[in-house]
Amino acid sequence: MAARLTFLLSMLSSLITQMLGSGVFELDLHEFKNFKGLLANGEPCRPECRTFFRVCLKNYQAVVSPGDCIFGTAVTPVLGSNSFRAEGAPLSTPVRLPFSFGWPGSFSLIIEAWYSPVDSNNSDLKISTFAIQRQLDVGAEWSQDVQSGQQTELRYSYRFICNENYYGDSCSKICAPRDDRFGHYTCNPDGQLSCLPGWKGEYCEEPICLKGCSEANGNCSKPGECVCREGWQGTFCTECKKHPVCKHGTCNQPWQCNCKEGWGGLFCDQDLNFCTHHKPCKNGATCMNTGQGSYTCTCMPGYTGVNCELEVRQCDSNPCRNRGHCTELDNGYMCTCLPGFEGSHCEHSLLTCADMPCFQGGKCHEKDNGRSYSCDCPRGYTGLNCEKRVDKCTTLPCANGGACVVLGGVRMCSCRAGFTGQRCEININDCASNPCANGGTCHDRISDYICSCPPGYGGRNCNLLTTACPAQLCLNGGSCATIPGGPPACFCPSGFTGPRCEYFALTLPSLPATEPKDSFQWAAVSLAVGLVALLVLLCMVGIALRHIHRQANAERTQADAMNNLSDTQRDNLIPTSQLKNTNKKVGLEVDCGPEKSNYIHKNYHLDYNSSKDFKEAPSQEDKSHKYEKCLEDKIPLSRMYSEKPECRISTICSPRDSMYQSVFVIAEERSECVIATEV
Repeated sequence: MAARLTFLLSMLSSLITQMLGSGVFELDLHEFKNFKGLLANGEPCRPECRTFFRVCLKNYQAVVSPGDCIFGTAVTPVLGSNSFRAEGAPLSTPVRLPFSFGWPGSFSLIIEAWYSPVDSNNSDLKISTFAIQRQLDVGAEWSQDVQSGQQTELRYSYRFICNENYYGDSCSKICAPRDDRFGHYTCNPDGQLSCLPGWKGEYCEEPICLKGCSEANGNCSKPGECVCREGWQGTFCTECKKHPVCKHGTCNQPWQCNCKEGWGGLFCDQDLNFCTHHKPCKNGATCMNTGQGSYTCTCMPGYTGVNCELEVRQCDSNPCRNRGHCTELDNGYMCTCLPGFEGSHCEHSLLTCADMPCFQGGKCHEKDNGRSYSCDCPRGYTGLNCEKRVDKCTTLPCANGGACVVLGGVRMCSCRAGFTGQRCEININDCASNPCANGGTCHDRISDYICSCPPGYGGRNCNLLTTACPAQLCLNGGSCATIPGGPPACFCPSGFTGPRCEYFALTLPSLPATEPKDSFQWAAVSLAVGLVALLVLLCMVGIALRHIHRQANAERTQADAMNNLSDTQRDNLIPTSQLKNTNKKVGLEVDCGPEKSNYIHKNYHLDYNSSKDFKEAPSQEDKSHKYEKCLEDKIPLSRMYSEKPECRISTICSPRDSMYQSVFVIAEERSECVIATEV
């Protein structure tokens, strides 16, 4: 991708540079002689021939003829009068004719000398003309030439050179040195790229990495470096990175953790024998392993500290007063007093109140008839001269990580869990309560204990049976045990979980202390209830849409039935003159085929405005196929005769094949109309 982009940019740069020009033709006029001071027509110049030149450069012609100067043209200023040498001003540089295309290798040149009169309105007058055609190679070397006419002579030189960044026989090859993200190179005299030190590639865009850098495990973005890929390290990226939490292990491939001798655990963080391997206890102290890389030291008298590295010395109690310096001796100590103090403990001051010895605004009182003094110090300061802040814990070192606190003016040590004593120097025996059952041996630890169980028992307190466990039940170093009367269970080591310790345990960040323990369960229950409510709502919407779809289909079916009603059905209606009218409500008896089955509808009022009665009446009869077909046909017929507001139309259908397919009852306000249709 980078190479393509570099190529495109190079092409674009080439086009732009060609527009600006690829080379330049240079003409250097050295000397011009007009022996007689005449014009080309033979007339003399008055007073002298003020001479300038016109230059025309064109394509090669066997016979040079006037015409377009297709390669370029130029006009010089007045260079002199009659004969002169063109050196210095006004023509200090050669005449330059730039090219915007490649040099063809040959040319035709026309040089004209003209007279420029001062006080004449006439146009410029020609003095002489010189025309040549030549083959010319590109180069910095000048080609000398002399042209002579009847009365003039011109000495000059010429050359064709390439513009900057152009090379080749025709100045058409472009090479622009660069040192950026798209290339790092210079240009040879022939225009070829020459990579800068530390770069390679077609356009010198690839850095050369540090010698010895692994190609598989490292790369580089600039010369001489070796940047390792993920999982590798070292100067040449040949060393693998072990697992980030692997403490005492090595690797052959990235992220491995192969434990060194004496270390165990998934991440090699458990020292199997810390005391033997490291000997942390000093000054003859006794070391005891407490498991998982922990230990405790029992110090000899006169020593203290976690590793018994601190010697209990008499100077630790700061016996020298008044900031005297204490020095340990073989048989005691010696105080070196500051100026103004004396005594074995520097307790006597040689100053008096006249010396204003009390600091922090303390009040001075004379003692021993003015030979000594004492200071009443303000609150928060102490010392003979009130020079020290009150800190009651400075002389009470607490062992085993204990902290000194002051309660009610009394200093004491606040011990860590597992230690006691005035200075936290006593390790609490956690085995004193005999927590190990079934003959297990208890080993005391710091604020904890471990039980070594006899064969057949397991668990923290040796209270679980292990003999009932099937072979190879627990994986990944898990131990199997069973509670009496219960099923076997696996107790997994650190880093594993599952019924058989088959899963790798991920450690999740604990919740804040103020968060309720069951907050996650309530959140899960709330989420489940919300999902169920959403599912029920979606089901209700689906049922409603299905009901609307069915109702729309029923309406379309009824409309189709009305449109398909034949004229025959209309002609089968009994004329109104043959209708039997009664003044009371009667039941309607229908003859339905050979069996003479009668269907009596009693007190059945029909109303063309009530489609509900229409639909409920047939539900009391036999729901056969023909009966349902009749129900579909009744609605269009009733609509046909609904134009008469005095009648109400209904339909009673026979469930079997009979001579009467349908019966219509048309009821007026005081009588009923019975209409039968014969098939």
